[in-house]
Amino acid sequence: MKKRKIVVLVGDGMGDYPVPELGGRTPLQAARIPHIRRLAAAGDLRMVQTVPVAGLSPGSDVANLGLLGYKPEDHYTGRAPIEAAGAGIPLAADDVAFRCNLVTVADGRMDDYSAGHITTEEGRQLVASVEKAMGRPGLCFHGGVSYRHLLVWKGGPAGIRTQPPHDIAGQPVADHLPAGEQQDAVRALMEQSIGLFRDHPVNRARIAAGKKPATQIWLWGQGLSLKLPTYPELYGLTGGVITAVDLIRGLGRLIGLDVIQVPGATGFLDTNYAGKVQAALDVVARHDFVFVHIEAPDECGHMGKVALKVEAIEAFDQKVVAPVWEALEKKGEPYRLLLCTDHRTPVSVRGHTREPVPMISLDGPVGAIDREAAFDEFVGGGKASGMIHERMRELLRTA
Repeated sequence: MKKRKIVVLVGDGMGDYPVPELGGRTPLQAARIPHIRRLAAAGDLRMVQTVPVAGLSPGSDVANLGLLGYKPEDHYTGRAPIEAAGAGIPLAADDVAFRCNLVTVADGRMDDYSAGHITTEEGRQLVASVEKAMGRPGLCFHGGVSYRHLLVWKGGPAGIRTQPPHDIAGQPVADHLPAGEQQDAVRALMEQSIGLFRDHPVNRARIAAGKKPATQIWLWGQGLSLKLPTYPELYGLTGGVITAVDLIRGLGRLIGLDVIQVPGATGFLDTNYAGKVQAALDVVARHDFVFVHIEAPDECGHMGKVALKVEAIEAFDQKVVAPVWEALEKKGEPYRLLLCTDHRTPVSVRGHTREPVPMISLDGPVGAIDREAAFDEFVGGGKASGMIHERMRELLRTA
């Protein structure tokens, strides 16, 4: 029997809670997602637990590690080391990587974890200024994408307690500053950036254009380097990942998959959906496996924008799920299509939560499907059938 191609489509952060503006429905329930609902009717639909019920925080790092079939408790060292791998930044054994957000703090509160979704060009100019003023041997700032950047600190404080800025929207930042090991040194870096950014040309231009300035850096997600057994070693699979974010790129590199750079991939609603779809189809034409990650629903959840989140979910259905499924069916070869979300990012919370989320597995070709089924947070009474890393291992081994 011919081996099935495996295609994983991830709508980051699609899960939510019932929203009053949507008549008590969740964004997944309110969105027009006919292709996802037809997949749900034709495939194996179940709820899964994507992050441990206790211990590790429900971040995209932990959840996507599970979505790729790895037990987070056995491997996870922090978010930033994964992103460093995605950015191609090598880490020595004693290097500690930190995620370095560009944020907007106003009146002492976290106004925007993304500095108004600052552009990559603007962000890199700001980080270059930070590196010039604050970098030194053993302490290096690296420019990334949009608001997402990195600090690599030799001998840095891996054990310090830090807070993701997207989890403290609207809250006083003084209550969430880094605490513990070398806290004064970490806080000093963040404080020094305020003066650097106050009159920076990038911020002057953003303010003049009516946009939010980046008022400082925010350090979090620290950790030492990690190693993972690869897909070729574990499953005999080759393939690639399609994403706009270094976190998923890093996981792809760490597990031995190709990382496909798609021009115009932004991680938001303006991303190059068509380019991602074509890249995914090109990967499965040559290999066994592709993991396609769409960030926009998560970003809209963090922004607390209900209408935008519904729009992002609908775009995922129409611009990713529909063309990928159609292409797989048209080719007529055996495939296994997996559709899931990594966690919930409720608009009311503006952060991640750890409740179960829905997942579909469909073995095709299946021909025309004219029926639909619900794909939302209440599948199976909302109770998880098991852990995602266990389910993924089963699906990868039996394709």
